[in-house]
Amino acid sequence: MRYTLEGLDCANCAAKIERELQKIPGLENVKVNFATKKIELPEGLFTVAQETIARLEPEVSLRKDQDDGDASSKEVPLPLLVSALLFLLGFIFNEQLHNTPFSWLEYLVLLSSYALVGWPVITRALRNLVRGNVFDENFLMTLATAGAIAIHQLPEAAGVMLFYAVGEYFQEKAVNRSRRSIQALLNIQPEYANFKENGTTRRVRPDEVAVGQTIVVKPGERVPLDGEVAAGTSFVDTSALTGETTPRKLEPGDPILAGMVNGEGLLTVTVTKPYEDSSVARILDLVEKAGERKAPTEQYITAFARYYTPLVVAAAVLIAVVPPLLIPGATFNDWLYRALVLLVISCPCALVVSIPLVYFGGIGGASRHGILVKGANYLDALADAHTVVFDKTGTLTKGVFRVTEVTARNGFTPEEVLTAAAWAEVFSNHPIAHSLREAYDRAIPTDLVHDYREIPAHGISAVVAGKHVLAGNDRLMHREAIDHEDCEVQGTVVYVAVEREYAGYIVIADELREDAKAAVEGLKALGVQKVLMLTGDDTTVAARVAAQLEVDDFKAELLPEDKVTCLEEFMAGLPNRKQQKLVFVGDGVNDAPVITRADIGVAMGGLGSDAAIEAADVVLLEDAPAKLVRAIEIARWTKKLIRQNIALALAVKTFFFIQGSFGVASIWEAVFADVGVTLLAVMNASRTLRFGRRHHQHQTTASAYH
Repeated sequence: MRYTLEGLDCANCAAKIERELQKIPGLENVKVNFATKKIELPEGLFTVAQETIARLEPEVSLRKDQDDGDASSKEVPLPLLVSALLFLLGFIFNEQLHNTPFSWLEYLVLLSSYALVGWPVITRALRNLVRGNVFDENFLMTLATAGAIAIHQLPEAAGVMLFYAVGEYFQEKAVNRSRRSIQALLNIQPEYANFKENGTTRRVRPDEVAVGQTIVVKPGERVPLDGEVAAGTSFVDTSALTGETTPRKLEPGDPILAGMVNGEGLLTVTVTKPYEDSSVARILDLVEKAGERKAPTEQYITAFARYYTPLVVAAAVLIAVVPPLLIPGATFNDWLYRALVLLVISCPCALVVSIPLVYFGGIGGASRHGILVKGANYLDALADAHTVVFDKTGTLTKGVFRVTEVTARNGFTPEEVLTAAAWAEVFSNHPIAHSLREAYDRAIPTDLVHDYREIPAHGISAVVAGKHVLAGNDRLMHREAIDHEDCEVQGTVVYVAVEREYAGYIVIADELREDAKAAVEGLKALGVQKVLMLTGDDTTVAARVAAQLEVDDFKAELLPEDKVTCLEEFMAGLPNRKQQKLVFVGDGVNDAPVITRADIGVAMGGLGSDAAIEAADVVLLEDAPAKLVRAIEIARWTKKLIRQNIALALAVKTFFFIQGSFGVASIWEAVFADVGVTLLAVMNASRTLRFGRRHHQHQTTASAYH
């Protein structure tokens, strides 16, 4: 069961909640997704999780999965406004009040300003202190401002707490805006279905419609459930699922998927899957869960924050205590002030808040292009792609075979050869079997086909109308010791033997995908060092395809286990195994072992395929190998923004840390180093969406001219 963590606005708090929950038996693998504020819990452990969260963060509560709402549109809190007004008065008239009998007003005005915005911070700090959680931003702000009050720097104390509160307010707005922008990319969830019953229709929730029931999709409506078109013809917009802007024509008998938008026709649809198993539900679930798989950078920053803050606090203590003891003329107040500056600077919020948002934005932006990335770790790995290995059939080629030649031998006729092959392949789902049955183009009496057996990587053995038929590749003929004189036929060839006598062969042609050449060229343009191809097909066919696409190398006539062996050899040959990654692209079903073995397994054409989505780390939702180029571009753009945020945060904090140590920077600059940099980092994180919008606009404009 998935729940929303209401009130979760702190990335450190999310990490702390996750660590504590993972200590509970049964929750060892639980993940808190700060970007979506979601958590998935077993129903039996909800109570203990709720109690643990309440103990750690009383402001955070668990609610059954729901929309977070438009949190960023909240008005400025009244205490913040009053505090700002009091601070302004105290700051302007500070000197006048300080030198008069009414100096107590200075304390009244500035400490009131301090208390209005600081009280929640102080209470959280004290509560965490009691529990042993010392080094968090609440403690640091409380300690820094208490020190400022102790040395009579009241404007600084009130100002730091006020600007910290203002920064937290704007940070929350920025984070929520980023969340809304990302979720808007995934705003493909249908709100209702037009349920048809007894000649009338009524609106119901999509999850109320059962498999086998009928719905009506009106012009302009979003398709609510996966199904099959029962009546009507229309063009549908699939861009929300696949990123493809060209409408797709649907007719009776065609599959239709939830999330598509109907054009001008009226469609009657028979539902084939319940809502929770529909394409749109699976996509939304995968994208939201993707944030739970943290990238190495994200894990490093979380660990870094746990050690960074205590080290800075220790440095601040040393700066406050040691110089007054060792340097002649040094005053304790002066060095304590410098130490307080360092405490304010030390909060690592800019990193721990912005980095999860960058990754989630990259994953959301990829989904807009019909690319499902199952986790930030895979997005990171994709950016380091060194070698890309493609399966041939169904990936670089269409996998739609056509019979182009039938040659008979030993007294058989071409009709007999085709009939024997088509009947023998009647139960096979292989594309070659489909092409044989399509060429035969007649009903096949399946009751006359017995002892059907698929021989992996070889072909079919079956008894057809009382006669034993073998249909498969050259290896099958050799395996069964069938004498045949046509070993050197070029192309994809099905050899046929009847009653162990060679009957002839059938040549089948496959076509390249339109964007296969562009995919290879695009990968090389991105700096991918090697583009390779694996296939179980004939060597001559593979050589022809490899030459057309200009891949760097290929291996043919491979059994499924041979593909895994080849892949492991390629991976072992990578110059820098830790930094360079190997990507394998296949159909997600036949290539599942290879997809699983690769650093990044990519299933192409996975829309509607459960096996493809389960097997792969990255799923391209349509049959377009060039989408892998887009996926790598998005991954590299995301990684670039991650590096920018890390460099920005560390550079600014280091600069002000040095300035504060030498007494040049004041607490005002320290506030900018903390709150200001966090805001800049969060705003930079939102740029993950610009890549998607820019490309989507370009694609839409380009399609208008065709």
